[in-house]
Amino acid sequence: MIDLHCHILPGLDDGARDVDDSLAMARVAAADGIEAVCATPHIRHDHDVRIEEISDRVDVLNARLAAEGIGVAILPGGEVAETAVESLAEEELSRVALGSGRWVLLEPAPGPLSDSLTRRVAHLAERGHRALIAHPERHLSADMFERLAALVVEGALIQATADFFLREETADGMLTMVEAGLIHVLSSDAHTALAGRPLRLGPAIERLRAVEMLEPRLEWMVATAPAAIVSGEPLELPFGPAV
Repeated sequence: MIDLHCHILPGLDDGARDVDDSLAMARVAAADGIEAVCATPHIRHDHDVRIEEISDRVDVLNARLAAEGIGVAILPGGEVAETAVESLAEEELSRVALGSGRWVLLEPAPGPLSDSLTRRVAHLAERGHRALIAHPERHLSADMFERLAALVVEGALIQATADFFLREETADGMLTMVEAGLIHVLSSDAHTALAGRPLRLGPAIERLRAVEMLEPRLEWMVATAPAAIVSGEPLELPFGPAV
């Protein structure tokens, strides 16, 4: 498995506090069967993340993981705020794209999804990139399903946070989105091993596996799509939004 959204780089943004925290996160991932994790520090005005340093930070953490015998590879990336994406130079955008440099994890502005997010998806497409929309469950509104469907039509895919499928208060709503064809990959969006969401995908995947209608989609969602996203291979959506 590949986790496409995780704040595992130590001492950066609001993610892992230090390298020991990063190692603890990676151990949880390895135990869950996760083989690769995209490091996605926040690229937005309230976090002083220096894009040119991300690759070196990834290399340092990979070296430490190898020394500790933890079988998880860290891949470069970033969680790019929709309000920041247009200001990034092409080299910067490629540095914060997931793995291969084609797909960009795009963080919607706070509040309901808006037309500005659709414009940013189109902006990325004009520059040769595709958008993976982060955590739609944080942007609830009466027209959220319709807006997500419109983003998919524009070529975006949607990433949901695995832990929300396991919470009693959110699980039904998350399953409804998946059944409507509005969720394409699961990620942890983990920030630390000390609290909050764990760097784990397996339990949420098993929850989806119990829904009979989703079984034909799971291999694509869990393996095919994440692998294509980080490698830059062509990726076609095998199911459409049912909205």
